[in-house]
Amino acid sequence: MPGRTPSIALLDRPDRLRIALSPIRRQLLERLRQPASATELAAEMALGRQRVNYHLRELEKAGLLHLVEERQRRGCVERILAARAEAFVVDPSVMGRRRTLAISTAAQDRFSTDHLLDAAGDVVRHVARMRASAEQEGTRLLTFAIDTEITFATPADFERFTTALAAFVAREAAKVPATTAGRRFRILLGGHPAPGAESHASGEHHGRPRPRRNPRRRPH
Repeated sequence: MPGRTPSIALLDRPDRLRIALSPIRRQLLERLRQPASATELAAEMALGRQRVNYHLRELEKAGLLHLVEERQRRGCVERILAARAEAFVVDPSVMGRRRTLAISTAAQDRFSTDHLLDAAGDVVRHVARMRASAEQEGTRLLTFAIDTEITFATPADFERFTTALAAFVAREAAKVPATTAGRRFRILLGGHPAPGAESHASGEHHGRPRPRRNPRRRPH
């Protein structure tokens, strides 16, 4: 439904990120997934109302909160606030320089960690923005994701698989009729070692051979 609270909002401005980073403000944003007043928040968090009000004003000025309603209570107006989204995602470029990526299937890019990180940052940035726009319009963003884990015994197996995968994608992409009338999609396939993954049997660690230690010879 148009106008409803989006599930995800992108933090792509350094000033907004700095405002949201303190522990108390992160706690307020999480709590304000459900609307509440400063009085309610102060009681729940055992903090002074003035202190809570200060943090709420800063979050509201940064565009992270919105006013839900105002209520008359004991001769004063009580403001009910809520987070602008159910969750906030940080644009990776906020923490460093954004690089413009050229869409390429060149072999020199296929195994580049920098290329993978830049592409993943692009996914976070663009998908979060498009999803927020789709939710405001009451439409669904058409996406897909394929996630699996594979164990490679050797770096050679790893290279054979990625080469075959690239050839498969190129072959299937060539089958799609060329047209300018439809919606263009970007396909990103990437792989990285599973966190903590290690193969003791093969002596491989994160896809790279471990250096072998020379056995010490005992004196005769």
